[in-house]
Amino acid sequence: MTPSKLPDLVELLCYRALDQPELTGFLFLGNEATEPQALTYRKLDAKARAIGAQLQSMAPPGERALLFFPPGLEFVSAFFGCLYAGLIAVPLHIFRSNHNLAKFEAIAVDSQATVALMTASLLAGFKGRLPPGSALAALQCLATDDIAAGVDGSWQKPSVCGDTLAMLQYTSGSTGTPKGVMISHGNLLHNSAQIQASFEHTPESQGVIWLPPYHDMGLTGGILQPLYSGFPVVLMSPLDFLQKPFRWLQAITRYGGTTSGGPNFAYDLCVKKTTPEQRATLDLRTWDLAFTGAEPVRAESLERFAATFEHCGFRSEAFYPCYGLAEATLFVSGGVKARKPNVRRVAATALEHHQAAAAPADGKSGRLLVGCGYPRLGQKILIVDPETLTRCQEGEVGEIWVLGSSVTRGYWNSTEETELAFNAYLSDGSEGPALRTGDLGFLQDGELFCTGRCKDLIIIRGRNHYPQDIELTVERSHPALLPGGGAAFSVEAEGNERLVVVHEVGRKFIRTLNVDEAIRSIRRAVAQHHDLEVYAPVLIKPANIPRTSNGKVRRYLCRAMFLEGTLDVVGIANNA
Repeated sequence: MTPSKLPDLVELLCYRALDQPELTGFLFLGNEATEPQALTYRKLDAKARAIGAQLQSMAPPGERALLFFPPGLEFVSAFFGCLYAGLIAVPLHIFRSNHNLAKFEAIAVDSQATVALMTASLLAGFKGRLPPGSALAALQCLATDDIAAGVDGSWQKPSVCGDTLAMLQYTSGSTGTPKGVMISHGNLLHNSAQIQASFEHTPESQGVIWLPPYHDMGLTGGILQPLYSGFPVVLMSPLDFLQKPFRWLQAITRYGGTTSGGPNFAYDLCVKKTTPEQRATLDLRTWDLAFTGAEPVRAESLERFAATFEHCGFRSEAFYPCYGLAEATLFVSGGVKARKPNVRRVAATALEHHQAAAAPADGKSGRLLVGCGYPRLGQKILIVDPETLTRCQEGEVGEIWVLGSSVTRGYWNSTEETELAFNAYLSDGSEGPALRTGDLGFLQDGELFCTGRCKDLIIIRGRNHYPQDIELTVERSHPALLPGGGAAFSVEAEGNERLVVVHEVGRKFIRTLNVDEAIRSIRRAVAQHHDLEVYAPVLIKPANIPRTSNGKVRRYLCRAMFLEGTLDVVGIANNA
């Protein structure tokens, strides 16, 4: 039997444990002072049975279980332990005192969770940190690394199928309050099949993943995809990557990674934070699929990375731009492996009117857009006018709608929002139900090009402006401004919509920065390239732009912080 014939994820892991019992499916790298930890499929199956048996004595099938774990193999075991018990997993990141407590409390209430899983060391102080009457304090807790031997013998295989909910993926909140996306076993299996077909994975592939395991890209793409396709994966903490990006490339070199990737900012960070001496030790020739998604893919970032690491054996053909979102499990579309990304230069003035016309042939003006490929295995993409709900023509910008078996069941405990987002039909009723993604884009020769988000679109004096275009202009306007460290949005002031730009200043420039000069540079660049006046240029300290767990800039939250006056400001224009 092949994975494509299996009905659920419990059967998938059982299949791997029988077919490849001694294959080290997961290897977790700690810091340089610790030895890597390995987990074979047989050991993972046994651990999942033990956790599942313990959970079956604590809660009936269908109950929700919160997972509080740092990145590592204990998270992998706990996730499958929930599935083996027939529970619905709710992946979260590590619980710390007063750190995201309000968010975790809200998720506990919304999901109506009854169980929390964590390590014994975390459990020791967990409830003592919680206020009286907290929903978190009412949870039954299980330390998954402290389960008595032999418990797995009492495990009973749960009654699950493709339609059974496997998990609630709480969205990162880049455009609103986090919501629990209901993801079934069938959704995860179909999406895994799409990724396998698109990435051309085989048992000879080798993954290297630093992405957060509680996020859809890190979990579905980084943990479930290797299991589905039957190849090993090296996991590492996102914090280890952020502190020292060289560790990621070093792991690809050491383990012969073939598949790895992350959001656009990860590639920029590698260029900025690695030294020529470090690069001289790298061998990236095995890396044949460098996926990039989760935020707008910048052609300039890909070019810089390819040029910087060409001498390490990296090939630009390895780049694999893709598009996806949690509401469609993860993957929606991707390119053709071993083909260079399809980059189009589009006229900015045309985009203002929702058209994707080619820019003048001078090679300088216009906006570079990177193609995000094609849907597969029955998945379908529509581009729709969000106001009239009519299908857009090729090359016309509209909202991206998705239909197919990877589209999830909706939002947990939110009937109205589910109806609005997941039950869309064209005005003539010819297509639907479809997922309204809230993202803007167009199709050209069948390939998807993303242009932005509906809610992020800035409309000033009747013209449409994409915030990422303005942010790129701002970061290039002065050497003290960090790449990818900005947010552009509009506010109402003096009866009109006005432009605000917030941008991080590099740490080494903070003490010597001439704020007035930097602000003049920003205003001059934005006026020249976008014919816009910057009402309020705001310079802030590094690492202070609010982001989601996978690096997306949370523009709506940055806007709220600007209006509340809670940004950590280095310098600001006098009129702001």
